[in-house]
Amino acid sequence: MNARVESVRALMDERGLDALLIKGKTLKRYLGTVTGSGCKVLITRAGGYLIMDGRYVNEAADIEHDLEFRVHEQGVSYLGELATLIGECDIHRLGAEASQVLVSEYQKLCDLDVEPVLLDGELARMRIIKDEYEIAAVQHAVDVADDVYAKVLEHLHIGMTEYEISALVHYYSIAAGAEAMSFDTIVATGERSALPHGRPTMRTVNEGEPILIDFGVQINGYQSDMTRVCFIGQPSSQMVKVYDTVLAAHLAGIEAIREGVVARDVDAAARKVIADAGYGAYFTHGLGHGIGMGGDLPLLNTSGDIVLRNGMIMSCEPGVYLPGVGGVRIEDDVLLSDGVAVPLNHTPKQLRILEVR
Repeated sequence: MNARVESVRALMDERGLDALLIKGKTLKRYLGTVTGSGCKVLITRAGGYLIMDGRYVNEAADIEHDLEFRVHEQGVSYLGELATLIGECDIHRLGAEASQVLVSEYQKLCDLDVEPVLLDGELARMRIIKDEYEIAAVQHAVDVADDVYAKVLEHLHIGMTEYEISALVHYYSIAAGAEAMSFDTIVATGERSALPHGRPTMRTVNEGEPILIDFGVQINGYQSDMTRVCFIGQPSSQMVKVYDTVLAAHLAGIEAIREGVVARDVDAAARKVIADAGYGAYFTHGLGHGIGMGGDLPLLNTSGDIVLRNGMIMSCEPGVYLPGVGGVRIEDDVLLSDGVAVPLNHTPKQLRILEVR
């Protein structure tokens, strides 16, 4: 069994589980197995099983070497095979991903004479420390994102739409080998940049206003996430002040990311800079989140209670959003290594003003 299966078993021991049922794509990818929706993984104390219908057998035969195959007819519920394994493996307490189990499915699990135990944050904590392979994979995704952003900047001009900017982000990402975007790309210009999750529209770019681009790429299952704001032509003095404040908060957050620090204290360090500048009411989200395969910890926010450790990767993304005016967010992915923060992005963070074109 691979080391990650052993990590699953360690969690099972902590929770007193006889087995863990895995349905979500992220955990299946973490275990290096087939990720199709018709595939489920069952890890027991003594073995592991890939439950699937016939569509996935050939793919599984190529990539899966640890799990025993259990194949059922397409269109027939996997629960029949699961029931057989519950009997064979003497399973009484069965862990499952809370986010993946429907109410009707939970009821059926109860009917199988097992005690379902729903897990949530425990599964993300299991993946929180990245190994060397994972760090290298995230770094590659970050490098690609940096390169994509540089290419997109070359095309920005007055009058282009947010949709066009988003299309360029997607084109260069896929051309560079991204298998998917990490999330729905955010492109927001002018007053719309005050929307932290503003999706692109037909709005066109005007001179001197903020152009906020927040995106990430997924490559080999690992993701990046970066945000930058630029301007075509000179921004207003108000937006320059906002930009300088957010940059100072971003750097304070990175400085605060240290071995042994509690996550909420990192958030507080960046938030204080913004509050001291008079913009505290306009920083409306947490400072950051874990980076990896998606749904990662730690969370850097006002209630984050995780103690930071070497090997964790997280975003640092303070923002100020002035309704009707515009907003600024600056985001890097940051590795905690040898006790200190190491930003993985290399895209410059200083105020960037492009020539009017």
